[in-house]
Amino acid sequence: MKEFFRNTWKHRAHVVMALPAFLVLLFFAYIPMSGLVMAFKSFDYSKGIWGSPWNGIQNFKFLLASKDIFVNMTLNTLMYYVIFTAVGTFLNVVLAIAIDQFVFKRCAKVMQTIMIIPIFISYAAVQFIVYAFISTDTGILNNTFGMNTKFYITASLWPIILTIVKMWNSVGYGSVLYMSVLAGVDTELYEAAEIDGANKWKQIWHITLPALIPMITVMLLLSVGNIMRSDTGLFYQVTRDSGTLYDTTQVIDSYVLHAIFKNSNYGFVSATTLFQSVVGLLMMLFANGLVRKISPDNSLF
Repeated sequence: MKEFFRNTWKHRAHVVMALPAFLVLLFFAYIPMSGLVMAFKSFDYSKGIWGSPWNGIQNFKFLLASKDIFVNMTLNTLMYYVIFTAVGTFLNVVLAIAIDQFVFKRCAKVMQTIMIIPIFISYAAVQFIVYAFISTDTGILNNTFGMNTKFYITASLWPIILTIVKMWNSVGYGSVLYMSVLAGVDTELYEAAEIDGANKWKQIWHITLPALIPMITVMLLLSVGNIMRSDTGLFYQVTRDSGTLYDTTQVIDSYVLHAIFKNSNYGFVSATTLFQSVVGLLMMLFANGLVRKISPDNSLF
């Protein structure tokens, strides 16, 4: 213990610098975790969290009450995670390499700014943009181009629509992360490869991609922790919570939000959050253990 306080005092400047981040995590991440106790209680507003009676695993039974709905929204959640992760990672890497290799360096800052712009546009605004394009009655595609397709009420089309919207909103920022890695690659490696006769594609394959693998691995490992979570704004606002689309658009988070508006069952919400967190933790530990065996240098811990 003395050694701990001695080291803390020795590095006090670093401790002070880290203190704001520590306090943010403490007050907004760890202390609110005490509310998970509601997952095992029948929440009563008049009695509060700690005074509400225990009900065991009834909230989890409510989550599993309709097996068809639970299985469908769980499969949808996993499906969109795989699609968004695979397509997003691919586009992030491709865009980062394209800008780094083929776009003039002086244009890089402008391109980064343009790519980040969609991040600041909320899904509430995206909802109206999407509706303006694919609405059955007033959509541009139907009225201007005469396609006469019921986009907004055709459930089978929504995995494609949601993927496009998600990529438009996230690829810009994601590519900037990979571009920061490429900025640190020694240019002498490319010069040496060029002298040896390697063209641009071989340079990308043998220099650029290997340099990105650690970042790709870290981002994938971090994303696995959210495997059971989804972008609530995307699935609830853009789809306008339309019941006709639930077969392909209802995920766990949108189901929970719908349940809150319907019956305000916060015990059920806590149970669902706990379920998502536990599954995400187990998946991240498994994925990190797998990476540690294959490539220890790229694992998180």
